[in-house]
Amino acid sequence: MMERTVPYTASEEVELYLRTYYSLLRSTSEVQVKTLEEVHSGMNSLLHTGVRNINPDLSAFIYSLLRLPDCVKNARVIVLGQSAKVFMRGGVGNVEDWQSVSAVARRRRCFYDGKEILACVIASRSDIDDIVPMLTAYQIEWNKLHRLLISIPETFFSDKKINDEGNLPQLAEFLKMSIEDILRLKKIWGDEFVENIIQVRQKELRLNIRLLSGSLSEYRRATHSWWNNIEDHYPDLRDRPVYFVSSNIHSLVNLLSGFALSIQQDLIDYLNLSGDQGLKKEWEDIQTQSVPSSQENFLYYALKKYMQTEEGGRLKEKRNQFEIDGGIVRINSKHFFDVDSQVINLSKLNPNRMDPRLYEGDYGILAKSDALILNIDYPLGLAAYNILSEVSDHVGNVLGVYIMGKSATLNGAIGDVLIPNVVHDEHSLNTYIFSNAFEAKDVVPFLVYSSVLDNQKAVSVRGTFLQNATYMDVFYREGYTVIEMEAGPFLSAIYEMYRPKRHPSDEIVNLYKLPFDLGILHYASDTPLSKGKNLGVGTLSYFGMDPTYATTVAILRRILNYERSRLSGK
Repeated sequence: MMERTVPYTASEEVELYLRTYYSLLRSTSEVQVKTLEEVHSGMNSLLHTGVRNINPDLSAFIYSLLRLPDCVKNARVIVLGQSAKVFMRGGVGNVEDWQSVSAVARRRRCFYDGKEILACVIASRSDIDDIVPMLTAYQIEWNKLHRLLISIPETFFSDKKINDEGNLPQLAEFLKMSIEDILRLKKIWGDEFVENIIQVRQKELRLNIRLLSGSLSEYRRATHSWWNNIEDHYPDLRDRPVYFVSSNIHSLVNLLSGFALSIQQDLIDYLNLSGDQGLKKEWEDIQTQSVPSSQENFLYYALKKYMQTEEGGRLKEKRNQFEIDGGIVRINSKHFFDVDSQVINLSKLNPNRMDPRLYEGDYGILAKSDALILNIDYPLGLAAYNILSEVSDHVGNVLGVYIMGKSATLNGAIGDVLIPNVVHDEHSLNTYIFSNAFEAKDVVPFLVYSSVLDNQKAVSVRGTFLQNATYMDVFYREGYTVIEMEAGPFLSAIYEMYRPKRHPSDEIVNLYKLPFDLGILHYASDTPLSKGKNLGVGTLSYFGMDPTYATTVAILRRILNYERSRLSGK
């Protein structure tokens, strides 16, 4: 290890913001979000550049509302805790009896009492760094819209004029924004657009936050309980070699099980009957090769849509049995943070069912494998460190660690795949250098629409709002172009998996010559100044599916070939 050469970059404004809300959240009483508005504004966040303007910063508003449950607009207090037991001990009650609610673009287990309390389960300090700035930005921008809306004549609302497409330009003028911004908001709110506009007009938002327990031991206890649930479902994890994958909960299983491909005709029939002309047109274009898209990717996307219908929902039991027969077991996370998992028994995989892009020679030797793949739904920030540390303490020999996730990019475009070999972690202040198992050539054959950039340098940040222009400029001048939240914490856990001590702080850490395989792939879903436009807005279609499945194919090909070499002794 060497002394760090990358300058410490967290600005004084960001540090002040962090110190402020952590000191306030130590209180046993509720904290008013309003008390954070000034220090939030003074941070000059890249995601909230218009915070001090009288005009709404719709990009910051949209970013926040997509990542908060919709019912937050009705809540008085948001309560944070690590598990159902923590909420019970804190006097909140049995939140699991409440309505389960979720956000469009952020996976977090939340419950709403139907009146004024929104309870959110947090996995680490990173969840606080994520939730607090989003709530503050949401309230600031909501109240800007409120002040503008109350100045609009009552007749504009009583006559339902805002429901008339022809009056949207006038509404945009009232709200001091472009017609494009109004149309973006209308698309996101959908059928609730008018109702939400009226609610913003009627009510000033005054949110409060309460943190029930911020202790490190409580996060560890929650992570341990999360792991016990997995181990109870699949005890063989204790003794068998494991490939650990952090990705998502759909792409690996779609590629390996072959279920979507086995019901292809059902999916095509669904397309013909659904009335979704966009999906039908995409399928026709693929069949006629009018667009360079993957037929398999389309079927996986159609399966997701089909399973959300009443008819498709009846296939859930059939799908689960199909996967179990193929060695795939799903394990849902209950009572704890929202990180589901899957255990995949390599010896039970049927190579004839797998996605054709996975084939590279004969995989028949896998029938002799004793290895398992543990795939988890990618965690947020420091939860990655807690989870991988817990997993490595309890499974058999770890053969490989593979990380796939979203990121922002400073030099690429949305949809690009980014492959780092240097990661600076803002949590530990370490700069990790390592040999990435993946190169551009491993992904390029499976990516249609975007580019692959390898030999990149990434920054694992503490929160999406917690950067400003000064902060990013320092990193960009040092060649850091990838901004994400999990790689650094994962690498801190990896250090402890082969060294006899806790990871260091504020050093350059060499992770070459690890005793297991290590691969990290990101795909760009945001650009910091993209005005709120990202893969989470609009129709996913192929543009979003393309990098997801290209990176997943690369990871699975790496695992299958690595395992084949291990079994053959090569």
